[in-house]
Amino acid sequence: MAIRYSIDFKLTSEQFIDLLKRSTLAERRPVDDEPRIREMLAHADVLVTAHWVDDPVVVDPETPGKLIGVSRAISDHAYCTYLSDLAVDVEYQGQGIGRELIRLTHEVAGHQTRLILLSAPAAETYYPHVGMQPHNSCWMIPPTDES
Repeated sequence: MAIRYSIDFKLTSEQFIDLLKRSTLAERRPVDDEPRIREMLAHADVLVTAHWVDDPVVVDPETPGKLIGVSRAISDHAYCTYLSDLAVDVEYQGQGIGRELIRLTHEVAGHQTRLILLSAPAAETYYPHVGMQPHNSCWMIPPTDES
């Protein structure tokens, strides 16, 4: 068994929602709004997936194995990359999958970009562990449909 990473997998909204539910991210994403999830995927600039495969040598690009991780980012590929979603199936956490998804996302976006993310409170101790630095000044306007 092995983990295979892909930057060209055509992730469907259903697959993404299923993974979000198997990670801890579903509670902070609109998983009950499939059209919105579909738009989130359609407008991502960088999408990296991790799949659990039985045979790392033979992989069908249409079904590369069980989806166990995803990184979704928006980037200008020149200055900044916003890592919007980092989700790893809870059964596979602690194996370095998140770290590799972050690394590949930054590589695809360009190492000259500043990789930025907003951490869930429960994950705040994870990001320093993978080499990210905290920033004490983040400001946002929440969406009007969020209570």
